[in-house]
Amino acid sequence: MAQKKNDRFNFEKLTPILLFLTIVLAFTVGILWQKVQNLEKGSSKTTAVVKQTNPPRPAAKGKLTKEQAEKLVKVSDQDHIRGLRDAKVFLIEYSDLECPYCKRFHKTAQRVVDEYEGQVAWVYRHFPLDVIHSKARTEAIAAECAGEQGGNEGFWALIDKIFEVTPSNNGLNLDELPDLAEQVGLDGKQLKQCIDSGKYKDHVEEDYQGGAKAGVTGTPANFIVNEKGEVWFVPGALPFEQLKPIIDEALGR
Repeated sequence: MAQKKNDRFNFEKLTPILLFLTIVLAFTVGILWQKVQNLEKGSSKTTAVVKQTNPPRPAAKGKLTKEQAEKLVKVSDQDHIRGLRDAKVFLIEYSDLECPYCKRFHKTAQRVVDEYEGQVAWVYRHFPLDVIHSKARTEAIAAECAGEQGGNEGFWALIDKIFEVTPSNNGLNLDELPDLAEQVGLDGKQLKQCIDSGKYKDHVEEDYQGGAKAGVTGTPANFIVNEKGEVWFVPGALPFEQLKPIIDEALGR
């Protein structure tokens, strides 16, 4: 009888401790689950990011120092540009074709080119986040293949179409790329042959490494560059209204 009382007493003493440990365990699991979700969806509301083993130092938001600005690859004939090549200001975007925030920003960047007609041009560079968007690199290669067929217009046409139809986050079926090419007036069979050849893998990787050197760690990563060589770093899918003051500053308004 005494033994039963002791067992009951010990159990009652242990109950609060067990309850506490259960709560702590549930809380810890919740935190770990949230971290996984953030990694899959991006760690902010406007930028998709990916953790790297040896990540580059992120670029500082806002106007860069001369030393920081020199790390950005200068605009050249190798770039895909929407707008005039002799524009006073370039909006250089490092983008991932499966990034939902890039999809959102795509319309904003187009609006910039339209509203600053002749003054601001848009430069598109590839920055596929392979860890979370495994299809993005193939899509980037497809865009380069479209450029081979249709020049600058062909490149932008396929970029526009991919962003139009993809639900993002690896939602596009890569087998649809030839059909999408056909829809924008390109040869789908030729596009597939080009993708399979891998001839533009190095070009896409070169874009990626250039972005990493400049401090890009997520997408969209945007740099605004004026004729003086001044550079502003604007990460994330900011709306036009927040981009406008920076562009006006770059234009000297």
